[in-house]
Parts: sequence; structure tokens; C-alpha cells
Amino acid sequence: MAIQHAVLALLAHGPSYGYQLKASFEDAVGPQWGTLNIGHLYQILDRLSRDGMVLAERQPQPVKPDRVVYEVTPGGRAELDRWLSEPSRRSAGFRDDFFLKVTAAARSGSAQVVRTVLGNQRGHLMRELRNLDGLRRRAGDPMVGLLLAAAGRHVEADLAFIDHAEAVLLADDAKVLADLATAGPATGAEQADTTRAAG
Repeated sequence: MAIQHAVLALLAHGPSYGYQLKASFEDAVGPQWGTLNIGHLYQILDRLSRDGMVLAERQPQPVKPDRVVYEVTPGGRAELDRWLSEPSRRSAGFRDDFFLKVTAAARSGSAQVVRTVLGNQRGHLMRELRNLDGLRRRAGDPMVGLLLAAAGRHVEADLAFIDHAEAVLLADDAKVLADLATAGPATGAEQADTTRAAG
């Protein structure tokens, strides 16, 4: 889990407590990631403590309630090193709400529905890309700038997919849409046959 390892990376710089870790995380990744829920952070810290990756020490304070300070253990450092040394794998499959929307629009057989779905998404992504570009230019931290640049590249890939979907689905007076609307969804056996034929 990325946030668990990000917490270990923050603690590798020295002991810290919950709200300080939350602020450090948000400063490190910038606005693109969003805020870190403090309740979720404490669940992560509890799990890391239970797994022997961090030590938790309760420190009394003169006025406020006791503060729990966390420190990474040798086991936590080993886990952080293991995580850093491995490539990040994408989760299996490709589950995307927009792709399901394009599928539904295509199965409707209506070129206008497809144009509307693709056009609405294109407009949304263009606004998102402009916003990311503005945030990136104002980012003072190079790591935040890199994260914003990566987010922008993902948006550009989504825009390229929209162009491709438009070219495939609306070519030849939307013949593909007409074929999809009349054929209906393929059965599992038909999909298996198609896969075997392609292989």
C-alpha cells in the first residue's frame, strides 16, 4: 500500500506524531493527491506498529493530552527498502467508469450519444489539463511539480483515447455503431472464440 510506505519514508527522517506526519505528507505530495484523512493515517500507524515496523511512544504534554510519537524500526526500514527496490505494478485489469460509459453509448447505436459522451469528457479533461498546468507552474517543490506532470500525462493519454474512440466508432458513417446495436453483446463463448482466433 503506497501510503503505508510513504509514512515509513517520512519516519525514516526521524520520529514524528500523527498531525505532523499528515502535514509532512500533504506538503510532500502537493494538492494533486488531496488531503490525508487523519483517522486513516492513525489506522495505518496502528497497523505499522502491530506489524513491528514502527514503535509508538506516549509522551506527556503539560497542557494537552499525551502525544504518541512514532519511530521507524529496523524492520520498517527493511520494508521501505524492499518497496523502493521493486517496480510498481498496475492492478490487474482495466476498470474505468468512462470506458463503461463509452461502451454503453456505443451499444446504443446512436452517433449523437457517442459524440455527446466523448465531447463532454474531452471538455472536462481539457479543463483538468489547464488546471494541472497552472498548478505545476506555481509549484515550488520539484516533487510536487513531477506529480502534477505525471497527472497531466495521464490526462493526455485519456484525451488520446477519446480521439481513438471517436475515429473507431464514428468512421464510415458510424457503421461500427450500427453493427454493435444490431449484434448485441457477445456471449462468453463468442468472446472465447474471438480470443482463440486472435491468438
